[in-house]
Amino acid sequence: MPPLTDALRYTTSCPLNYDSPLAIKAFLDAQGLGMRKKFGQNFLINPGARKALVDALDLEIGVGVWEIGPGLGAMTWSLLERGVYVKAFEIDPGFIRVLTDFFGGRRRFCLVQGDVLKTWPYAGTEGYMLGNLPYTIASRLLGTLIERNRLFKRMVVVLQRELVQRMSARPGSKDYSSFSVLCTSTYTLTPLKVLKGTSFYPVPHVDSQGIRLDLRTDVDPCAYPPCFRPLVRQLFASRRKTIKHNLYDFVVSSILTKPGVAKGKEAVHITEEVLARCGIPGNKRAEVLELEDFLALARVLEWSKSNEALAKAREC
Repeated sequence: MPPLTDALRYTTSCPLNYDSPLAIKAFLDAQGLGMRKKFGQNFLINPGARKALVDALDLEIGVGVWEIGPGLGAMTWSLLERGVYVKAFEIDPGFIRVLTDFFGGRRRFCLVQGDVLKTWPYAGTEGYMLGNLPYTIASRLLGTLIERNRLFKRMVVVLQRELVQRMSARPGSKDYSSFSVLCTSTYTLTPLKVLKGTSFYPVPHVDSQGIRLDLRTDVDPCAYPPCFRPLVRQLFASRRKTIKHNLYDFVVSSILTKPGVAKGKEAVHITEEVLARCGIPGNKRAEVLELEDFLALARVLEWSKSNEALAKAREC
């Protein structure tokens, strides 16, 4: 890598003027690097926003932090200055080279190379996560981490504002979805400051927003019934259908699984019994249910797996 010129250095400790689009562009040009649209690369050049995001993690010295998409290392540097251990996930080969040059000699820095969607299962465990997440993978990454019980004490991430609204939506709103239930069943959500396009370089076409996710302590998300998350997805799968119809489909596909079982009549029986035990009208739709309703349905469905009527159906 060509050496940095004095004009590009920010301070004696910070490797680059992360607040200046001109400095960033000059650095990229000097290194023969470019921005790749497929990776959703936008650098957060607003220093106040960067500080607020790291502050929101409320870190203690010596804790471990996953950083997703560090880019050129603006927030990586801030994290390291606070005395924490950083495990940075980066996919871009050019940025990997830069990060190695900037931070590779630091004892508390570890770089995980490649697609985070593929590498995270092998990356060990840390208690915190920070990221300016590429819009193309944000919901998939967060959803996968939650569904596979890779949970953090606290996460602070920057997302497309629309996705933050979906995550924190309440029952009855147009943005309420299975993703809303997935997130709120696991974390307490605190939306942070909205970030206009001018806070980034290059300027994106949409507004972004930070959000803090604190692992819930009033429940154990790892102890939810096994069918809870698949059930939530199924109940939202066809939003125009009633809960009764979607629950019936779930019973047929996920409960009455033995080949040769006469599923139709027994599925109707189980569906009606589950709804009655939970006190939930079958003509409602998923977007009006509270988290407690989904949990109640999942618990009764788990009970129904050993139900006598279900046992008879499996013997057919």
